[in-house]
Amino acid sequence: MTRPVLVTPRSLTAAGLDTVAELGPLRAAGFALVPGPAGRVPTERELLELVPGCVGWLAGIEPIGTRVLAAATDLRVISRNGSGTDAIDTAAAARAGIRVVRAEGANAQGVAELAIALALAGLRHVPWSAAALRAGGWDRHRGRELDECRVGVVGLGAIGGRVAGLFRALGADVVATDPVLDADTAPVPLVDLDALLAGCDVVTLHTPPGGRPLLDADRLSRVRRGTVLVNTARAALVDDAAVLAALEDGRLAAYAVDAFDSEPPALTPLLRHERVVATPHVGGFTGASVRRATAQAVENLLAMLTEVRT
Repeated sequence: MTRPVLVTPRSLTAAGLDTVAELGPLRAAGFALVPGPAGRVPTERELLELVPGCVGWLAGIEPIGTRVLAAATDLRVISRNGSGTDAIDTAAAARAGIRVVRAEGANAQGVAELAIALALAGLRHVPWSAAALRAGGWDRHRGRELDECRVGVVGLGAIGGRVAGLFRALGADVVATDPVLDADTAPVPLVDLDALLAGCDVVTLHTPPGGRPLLDADRLSRVRRGTVLVNTARAALVDDAAVLAALEDGRLAAYAVDAFDSEPPALTPLLRHERVVATPHVGGFTGASVRRATAQAVENLLAMLTEVRT
């Protein structure tokens, strides 16, 4: 009997599921792969048509809410090909008896490298200098080297830990804040968030969102003047209006962001600002990260479906 598994990450559907070697174990185990729309995030209407009958779901970033879960009458497992589950109504999934698992840390290296690249772009004024040159200008800005900077890492999980290590290897003085870690076991000195904001030249965010923005107007009023802020985690971590105000008055020298509430995002005044570097959610979009995340998501899916069947 065919056991359908829905596969929706756009990184997998873009070229066709037959080209993705990491999906082979699902086929070998007797599962039939049901592709989402090629190369894009499926709509709720499409999910409502695709999910009935599926026993497993290898999911991307698409919102999975109560209506979709109600239609998933045969679904037992949602396996994310990333570390975040905030797009999934996990409480509704639990009520429906659907397990939610994730490929934790699979994209850590890719996201960490992008955070470094974005920080360097801000410190060396790369985007706006390049734009001026293409426009026929010659607009030189004095930059800063990492060995004269203190970098503050907010969250020392799989990604934040790598970011801290990479910045240290490049000569930066690194501190961090993390409510879970003990100072004796942390890889870099721990400080509280307010001290980090006041004392760092680069602040990079690698923590889950809470009920309100972590960096609001009050918090951003405490940053060291000329700070570069990097957000490769979640859009909800910052108050956009407060970030824009901090850019306008010079408290922030640059804001680099790879995380958005909707994709593609609306081009707000913040995203249009000349000292904002916005990238289209490419942190984990590398060949190696996609392969690792897919392989781990498939492994998690098979483990859960085997557990359900026995």
